Amino acid sequence: MSERFELIAPCHFGLESVLKREIYDLGYEITSVEDGRVSFIGDAEAVARANIGLRTAERVLLNAGSFAARTWDELYEGTRALPLERYLPADAKFWVTKASSVKSRLFSPSDIQSVMKKAMVDRLSGIYHVNRFPETGASFPFRVFLKKDIVTVGIDTTGESLHKRGYRKASVRAPIAENLAAALLKLTPWKPGQTLVDPFCGSGTFLIEAALMSAGIAPGMHRGFTAADWTQLIAPGVWNDAYEEARESVRTDVAADLQGYDIDAAAIDAARENARLAGVADLVHFQVRPVAELSSRRRNGIILTNPPYGQRLTGSLEGGSKLLVGTHPKKERLERAREADDAQTALSAQQLQLIYRTLGERFRALDSWSLYLITAYENAEHDLGLKAAKNRKIYNGMIRTYFYMFPGAGASRRKLPKEEDGS
Repeated sequence: MSERFELIAPCHFGLESVLKREIYDLGYEITSVEDGRVSFIGDAEAVARANIGLRTAERVLLNAGSFAARTWDELYEGTRALPLERYLPADAKFWVTKASSVKSRLFSPSDIQSVMKKAMVDRLSGIYHVNRFPETGASFPFRVFLKKDIVTVGIDTTGESLHKRGYRKASVRAPIAENLAAALLKLTPWKPGQTLVDPFCGSGTFLIEAALMSAGIAPGMHRGFTAADWTQLIAPGVWNDAYEEARESVRTDVAADLQGYDIDAAAIDAARENARLAGVADLVHFQVRPVAELSSRRRNGIILTNPPYGQRLTGSLEGGSKLLVGTHPKKERLERAREADDAQTALSAQQLQLIYRTLGERFRALDSWSLYLITAYENAEHDLGLKAAKNRKIYNGMIRTYFYMFPGAGASRRKLPKEEDGS
């Protein structure tokens, strides 16, 4: 039987339940759910499959151990007691890449990193009988969490965050992260084949993530991971098998109705290029169109969007009315859209009010549709003229946002993940 590990998958605060369901679907046992992370049991194969297949996680960490530490001496001794040689060979390159502290006596990240690095070196020096480590081998970045004086030490198997699928080469201001977009999509009743529209699509992330799901394309299928070099722990064949499993899940004959609109022509260009790089250009339709022209003859569609909320968008257009109806000539619009990539301009209260009021009006004109949106704009419901059936607090980076849910008459009754109470 292969060696089993406890693995930790961090995620956006407020979306733990979505990630928990994903891990269950991969076939692994959940051990705990806390604010911003889900822990589970898995072997070497699980490390590869989770990195390649999880859409909503930020990364996958191997839990090297936990201990209590209220003083620097306790932090040093606790770290030195960890069986690091179980994971790190003599030529390993290792460092504490990030330390975070919540409600703990030890709170200086740089000091935590320094003390723990020294303890790791002292531990491994005694094991491998060397005074100096060459650190010429595989990389083992450590990520450390302190919460209420309990230290959890994770070794990062991922490298670059899992939200970096590899397709978003072209971007616009304040794009939504890929893993956040995937998680929000999973909080809607949308299913592949159903009409999905984003009227403020930006670089197209919601629609591209939906297309990847529709086609069964694993989010990590076209990228590498730090743990692929940990050959003493994970045989190369394990990674080969996981990638092959992902390739076999791709569906080439899928039908999709995914539509993205934006008034910013540069954003639409970026979205089209990103869809091409993701291999789903044929599944998504992007068009320069203001929200005032949002309409459809289809029934039971879903709107999923990240509208402006005063901290994004745009130097590209003057005035809320032009943001809505697009009165600039094409050449001037393109020039202004390019300028927006270099300078953010906060929208006025009147502009935001007009945007949300127009979105609400266009939504009510659609037959049996549902609306889901993430925003930090505090007057969203009032200006939309709608009362959400539910809203969910989610941290988008350092910004507290709310995910508003307005299910229509034709909404699926599929059970959605419940919010977790992190401990």
